[in-house]
Amino acid sequence: MMLEIFDLLDRFTAESAQIAASSFGVFIRIGAMMALIPAFGEQVVPVRIRLAITLAFTAITAPAIAPIMPEASMAPGPLIMLIGAETLAGLVLGIGLRLFSIVLQTTGTIAAQATSLSQFFGGSGVDPQPAMSQILVMGGLALAVIAGLHVKLAEFIILSYSFFPPARFPDAASLGEWGVAHVARAFTLAFTLAMPFVILSLLYYVALGAINKAMPQLMVAFVGAPAITWGGLALLLLTAPLMLPIWQDSFDAFLGDPTGLPR
Repeated sequence: MMLEIFDLLDRFTAESAQIAASSFGVFIRIGAMMALIPAFGEQVVPVRIRLAITLAFTAITAPAIAPIMPEASMAPGPLIMLIGAETLAGLVLGIGLRLFSIVLQTTGTIAAQATSLSQFFGGSGVDPQPAMSQILVMGGLALAVIAGLHVKLAEFIILSYSFFPPARFPDAASLGEWGVAHVARAFTLAFTLAMPFVILSLLYYVALGAINKAMPQLMVAFVGAPAITWGGLALLLLTAPLMLPIWQDSFDAFLGDPTGLPR
């Protein structure tokens, strides 16, 4: 009886060691991602909360990834390879997700610059940025969380092992092409979302120049400044409900197919 118990304990210990080793690799990847993931990885989120979220995602995704994880090894070479490759993969994936927060920040910055609101509450918050950027970022992150960001991230982590195999460094050339394409898409999307504000600013300054030409003695800058401020805020009220779903669709498309290059 005692021999059976010891044999059972030996097998349980071996299986536990394998599970712990595979979970360690998943934890490294998710931990690197968590430093950059929108919503869950924001600087305003305490480090302990981010650690708890990382452990939760590890517990959820590790059983699904365990069959493809390499055998447990405490040798320095394979262990360093595992840590380095998983950290790099996590950072790359996190940067890809963080670009979508940067899209909203850039959109708000362009809109604020175009409507003379760039300094309005610009120094508040962890990352100093215009109020329009703060509104769009908070609205976008709230929309993403309401739409089930935690479930999509778990699926995204499992999917990531199909193109970033465990303990293997990605090809540098392919990674560079992927990064450049997605950075270009991020700035294209940001400028597209901010286009109504750019058009409003263009029309405003053309009209201001025409008025100044017709009445040189009138200080049109002082008269027109409240108009562009009111117009910018009114346009934000009208366009934000349209911009955020477009951003959400692009974000979901990336979560569903991170390797797809923008068209």
